[in-house]
Amino acid sequence: MFNLGTGELVLIFLVILLLFGAKRLPELARGLGKGINEFKDAVESSKKEIMDAKESAEASPEKKEESEA
Repeated sequence: MFNLGTGELVLIFLVILLLFGAKRLPELARGLGKGINEFKDAVESSKKEIMDAKESAEASPEKKEESEA
């Protein structure tokens, strides 16, 4: 996806380590994990809402036809 090799990942990790320090790294990783999970949940919720709206829109014309008959 991002086309990052091992060298690039190590360099990114070292920069993060230098910027934030070893003591704050677990806290940052935990926060990042929670943020990613919240984002995934929001995406799934949006997908579900879209599918529900699509299903109700598809069902609406059928109900109108039944009431007209």
